[in-house]
Amino acid sequence: MRVIIDSAIPYINGILEPFTEVIYAPANEINAQSVKGCDAMIIRTRTKCDRELLEGSKVKFIATATIGTDHIDISYCLSKRIIIASAGGCNARGVLQWVAATLKHICTSDKKQPSNYTLGVVGVGNVGSLVAEYARKWGFNVMECDPPRAKREKLDFYSIEEIAKQCNIITLHTPLDSSTHHLIDDKLLDMMGDDTTIINASRGAVVDNQAIVKRSNRYIFDVWEDEPNIDLDVLNHATLATPHIAGYSKQGKANATAMSVRALASYFGLPLMTWYPEGITPTTPQDITWQELCNTIDHYCPISRQTDILKQEPERFEAMRNNYDYRNEYF
Repeated sequence: MRVIIDSAIPYINGILEPFTEVIYAPANEINAQSVKGCDAMIIRTRTKCDRELLEGSKVKFIATATIGTDHIDISYCLSKRIIIASAGGCNARGVLQWVAATLKHICTSDKKQPSNYTLGVVGVGNVGSLVAEYARKWGFNVMECDPPRAKREKLDFYSIEEIAKQCNIITLHTPLDSSTHHLIDDKLLDMMGDDTTIINASRGAVVDNQAIVKRSNRYIFDVWEDEPNIDLDVLNHATLATPHIAGYSKQGKANATAMSVRALASYFGLPLMTWYPEGITPTTPQDITWQELCNTIDHYCPISRQTDILKQEPERFEAMRNNYDYRNEYF
């Protein structure tokens, strides 16, 4: 058996070698030729798994060490009976703490308390539900929007139009699909007040970047359309900007790698079903007051400093992402 692994995935070196042949490759070198003789892949978002990559290969299992799967042609993989495993929820607390840093920045800049804001959480899954839970404890007025869950579970969520009209902060935590592509567009932006701040840590194309840059709204982006070749005008107008690292915590990365290894082990019958990276302590969830957060979050997630670096050297977007010093989750 042979497995090809994105070499930027942490904590995995040496783990599978006792059981299978392993090829490590940068994302830009995972191509039809390098994949051809492989039975399995462990990848990130930079590898587009479609017919062009997989046709004629032996691949029957793909694990993505990410929460999203929009880089994988699910229909094609199903037609070829290729099993897909993702790492949903792996970095939820890492993203929560990145969002917390943005909320602290907004309140500090405006010299206001959380109770002065109505926060719209769009996408109430692993990440969005945590953001909503903690934001309520911190004093924000929270409105939640999740049309798929509302339909599937008969839950009473707000519509995206109600979120646009009533919220002065909107944070996005949706997958990218046909229903969420350019969810935030000119029509929805027209419904928002000029003082509405949009936070995006989901996928770049959930927001029409060219539409928002023409507006006076503040926006805080971790994800961008066409990344890593991001539009410099969009970057320079951002209030805060990071290179797709909102979920890049030590624990989030360890969780993602462990979930990928365990899924592969389950499929191929390897004795790694309980494996977890040594030296990483999983996060113990705990409450934190708004004042405690304000006193500590910049130490763990220095988002203003990262913004300055990205705006000064935008051409290094991918290098910054690949060489990011993973943060420690602390609540």
